[in-house]
Amino acid sequence: MTFKMWIRAGLPALLATAASAVPALAQDAAPAAAPALNSGDVAWMLTSTLLVLLMLVPGLALFYGGLVRAKNMLSVLMQVLTIGAMMMLVWVIYGYSLAFTEGNPFIGGLGKAFLAGVNEESMTGSIPEFVFISFQMTFAALTPALAIGAFAERMKFPAVVLFALLWATFVYFPIAHMVWGSDGYLLAKGAIDYAGGTVVHINAGIAGLVGCIIVGKRIGYGKEQLPPHSLAFTMVGASLLWVGWFGFNVGSGLAANAKAGLVMVNTFVATAAAVIAWIIVEWIVRGKPSMLGAASGAVAGLVAITPACGASGPMGAIILGLIAGVVCFFFCTTVKNALGYDDSLDVFGVHGIGGIVGAVGIGILASPAFGGAGFGEGIESIAGQLWVQIEATVITIVWSGVASAIIFFVLNVVIGLRPSVDVEREGLDINEHGERAYHT
Repeated sequence: MTFKMWIRAGLPALLATAASAVPALAQDAAPAAAPALNSGDVAWMLTSTLLVLLMLVPGLALFYGGLVRAKNMLSVLMQVLTIGAMMMLVWVIYGYSLAFTEGNPFIGGLGKAFLAGVNEESMTGSIPEFVFISFQMTFAALTPALAIGAFAERMKFPAVVLFALLWATFVYFPIAHMVWGSDGYLLAKGAIDYAGGTVVHINAGIAGLVGCIIVGKRIGYGKEQLPPHSLAFTMVGASLLWVGWFGFNVGSGLAANAKAGLVMVNTFVATAAAVIAWIIVEWIVRGKPSMLGAASGAVAGLVAITPACGASGPMGAIILGLIAGVVCFFFCTTVKNALGYDDSLDVFGVHGIGGIVGAVGIGILASPAFGGAGFGEGIESIAGQLWVQIEATVITIVWSGVASAIIFFVLNVVIGLRPSVDVEREGLDINEHGERAYHT
């Protein structure tokens, strides 16, 4: 074949090949397509958001309300409802922006304050950003309400509300950003916290412990019987918490997918294991298993699996539940009695300690060798993951503890924390809200 013949035969093929390559090159050079909305994910996240709201009202309100004395029942319901409503407004004004926009490793910016720039077209993964905002709003509403159980029955209503506002601003939003923010310090370290073991439970548990110590003991604590007035309400509240927790945990994946199935089964079995563990140890120590103990065990199991539910296997979840049931029982009884602090509704003993068990335990149970789903980004060993989990736990304890103490001291100086002795003895319901839960 002569050179001319070769050109005549090969040039058309060469041009055709080049032409076919142009669209591919153009496609490679084009910007990535925007995330596509997935209606299944949206439906699940709308449902999850409502399930977490169910945890707050009526779940937490009834759980806490049943544990206090009848004269303070409405005060607890009022505190939970008011804090929840206030935090929903704070969240959209500046909380969401501080927690989830880029700023620095410890706090976000104000670029989305008042939800600036967010509209119906804004997306977070496969769901509208408005749905993500609403889902995370329920976490922000629930967390400060958890803390108040530690100093229930002895703190003035204005002080409770202001504490929740200041604590969310200076404690919850920064910790949420460190753990879940795209440029967060602990996220960059590879810390695992699927649904809020550090952000929600350790955070609230430490704040509760600090609060109950600074506010002081209830009048008559250790000298008089201060029994729950309605364990039936507490059981109903605990049951609603368990149901709502599936939104809390499973919803944190933001998708209806295979991971959601793993998180669901983990949430079931860890909770069940903690109930059984608490019942058994209480039966051995006290001679009788109590309904209050079983309900407390359920919450302890739910708390422990929260940070671990996306990284643990089901057998690991059972281990966490069993450990949480025993350890939380020990802290709610032996440790509390030995140290003498009045954690009214065992917020530290259940949420603080249960959160620590889960946050640290997942450092081991995330390993595929134990059936886990794998370590955090950039981590390749149990030792590495365990160290990061301990670091995240310690940072949360110190940040929440120090900031909470400052807030309580400031509020005590400015408006005072406690009502008068007469008001506390008569009850907060009638004195602070002009109502009684029950009329005889």
